[in-house]
Amino acid sequence: MKIKLSLAGLILVLLMSGCEKEVAYGKADKTPYATKECINDLSRGAEIDHGNKIDKIVVYKKKRMLYAYKNGKLVHEFRMSLGANGGANGGDKVKAGDYRTPEGSYSIVRKKCDNRLYKSLMISYPSESDKAKARARGVNPGGYITIHGQPKWNADGKGDNFTLSRDWTEGCMAVPNSAMDKLWAAVEKGVKIEIHA
Repeated sequence: MKIKLSLAGLILVLLMSGCEKEVAYGKADKTPYATKECINDLSRGAEIDHGNKIDKIVVYKKKRMLYAYKNGKLVHEFRMSLGANGGANGGDKVKAGDYRTPEGSYSIVRKKCDNRLYKSLMISYPSESDKAKARARGVNPGGYITIHGQPKWNADGKGDNFTLSRDWTEGCMAVPNSAMDKLWAAVEKGVKIEIHA
């Protein structure tokens, strides 16, 4: 049992290489994530359900929970994973490559169809404050932090209990694909996100 768990952990690490690196779309999209169709919908704004838009996302790292609000009312709550070194005890993101999830107030700046991690919502990390703190330490603050879905091997969600039981990203927040679909339809550019310890 111990060997299987270790092997599974190794496979998870290998298959879930980070989220701070943007991956180019392949010419032949043969993944379970139809990025071409996703990009087409996104370019037309067809992914938004205007009747169910949210205006705020709140993340509590210690609880491993993401909450979505509309007009101050909670409308969705989702389990999530964090950066491999960014749990509640890992602290705030300090620099590129520290595998920590940032803390602070940000906004959604972009949607991305991803052939590795389903769909993603890019947040405005690093803020000017994050950049200033990094400069004072003489480090690069990093970037490309997102809320994203699951890797290709877990496209059907059957591995959600496994992925959500551990922190595995390079600093992003990973939710089940079913949760990502709800966020994708409800979030427009500019939605505020607060990330707490």
